[in-house]
Amino acid sequence: MSDAQTLRAYAARAAEYARFTGDFVDPLLAEFLARLPENGHILDLGCGPGRDAAIMADAGYRVTAVDAVPEMVAMAARHPDVETRIMRFDEMSWRHAFDGIWANFSLLHAQRGAMSHHLAAIARALKPGGYLHLALKTGSGSRRDSLKRFYTYYEEAELRGLLRDAGLKWVEARTGRHKGLSGLEEDWIAVLSHA
Repeated sequence: MSDAQTLRAYAARAAEYARFTGDFVDPLLAEFLARLPENGHILDLGCGPGRDAAIMADAGYRVTAVDAVPEMVAMAARHPDVETRIMRFDEMSWRHAFDGIWANFSLLHAQRGAMSHHLAAIARALKPGGYLHLALKTGSGSRRDSLKRFYTYYEEAELRGLLRDAGLKWVEARTGRHKGLSGLEEDWIAVLSHA
């Protein structure tokens, strides 16, 4: 289930968030795309304003971009080659539809108790051998930031177990630290796994 307060915070700051993410190109996106077949189908799960979805589409991939915030989906829909849909995490029902799923700092807004359900839905949505990029903040517990957005924090060991239980194989992980929209610097982990 999507957190209503988090969705309201993103809706109110959609334009600000789009400016904040700006022209930044995540270096992990190129590595993710390099593992996928040419013209493959990608789900951008929690697409925000659609920056990454546009990059994927421009690179020749078929892109389905979904987000629970209508204001974000409207921005993502500006790219003519990106299929968009307003959708919550718990509404995923695809079966073997995607060569890759890009969940870049989106599922960190889900409740911890729902994560296994979401990862199982992702595993079903991936084609055999398809890849998942999952980026989250590291730490323990959950809390709201100064903008009232809800976050769940994970450590690598817990992520390994959750992915394994969903039937996804761990490939590699990267870690780092960056400042988000709230101005707070936090540690993160980006995991690549496959079906």
